[in-house]
Amino acid sequence: MLVNMVEILKDANENKRAVPGFNVFGYEDAKAVIDAATECNAPVILMSNKDAVEHMDVKFYAKLFGAMAKEAKVPVCVHLDHAKEIDLVKKAIEAGYSSVMYDGSKYELEENIRNTKEVVKLAHPKGISVEAEIGSVAYTDKNKEVESVYTDPMEAKRFAEETNIDAMAISIGTVHRMEVQEAKIQYDRLREIEEITEMPLVLHGSSGVIDEDLKRLATEHNLAKVNIGTALRMAFGNKLREEVIRKPDEFDRLKLFVKPMEDVKKVAIEKFKLLGW
Repeated sequence: MLVNMVEILKDANENKRAVPGFNVFGYEDAKAVIDAATECNAPVILMSNKDAVEHMDVKFYAKLFGAMAKEAKVPVCVHLDHAKEIDLVKKAIEAGYSSVMYDGSKYELEENIRNTKEVVKLAHPKGISVEAEIGSVAYTDKNKEVESVYTDPMEAKRFAEETNIDAMAISIGTVHRMEVQEAKIQYDRLREIEEITEMPLVLHGSSGVIDEDLKRLATEHNLAKVNIGTALRMAFGNKLREEVIRKPDEFDRLKLFVKPMEDVKKVAIEKFKLLGW
C-alpha cells in the first residue's frame, strides 16, 4: 500500500526501531527492497536521489514506484530525497510522490526555515509528508560542494518547531557514499537533540555505520528513518560484474540481473534486522 512517512515513523519511534529509506534506481532494486520488506513484515521507503532524478524524470519514477507500492502487501512510501530546489519538489508532488525531502542545508538558518515552510505549505494539504535537513552531511566525493556541518541542537529545536516538518535529518558524524564502515557517531550531540525535540530524526549516510552502531541508533534512540544507498549499489554492482565475467556470452540483461537482485534483497533484509524488524 502507498503511504506517506507520518504513521510509519510514528510507529517506529513508539516501538524503538527505524524504517529504512533505500535509494533505488529502477524496477530491479525496488522489487528486491519491497520483497525484503514483505519478508520482514515491515514498512519501507523507496527513495529517488539526486543522481536518479538527473537520469530519469521524477514523473516516470512516481508512476513506476507508485504502482509497485499500491500492490505491495506492506506500507511503502515513495520519497524524493535531497531536493535542493523547490521547483523539483513541486514536480514530485504533482507526479505522485507520497513524501518529499527539501534540503536547504546550504542556506543560513533563517532562509532554510523560510524555504522549508514553503515546501510544507505545498505538501501537507495534499497529504504528502516532508523531511528537511538541519546541519549538513558531506560526501566522500571531494568534488561534491557539500561540507560536513554538525547539527546544532538549539538550531534543531527551533527548526523543528517553526517548520512543522514530519521528519528532521541531522548531521552527527556520518558521510554520504562511504564504502567502508568507519563513521564516528557523535552520541552526545544526538542525545542533546533528543532531549529538546520530539521530532522523528533521520540519519543519512548510514552505509558507513558499523552494524553495532546502526542497531544501537535504531533501537535506543529517536532515529525513526535511516537512509541506505551505497550498500545496495555495491551489492548490485559487484554481483552484476561477477555475472558478466562469469557469463561472457550472455547478453540478456534480465538473466544478468537475477543474482544482483537476490543480493540486494539479502542486504536489505540484513538492514531491516539491524533496524529492529
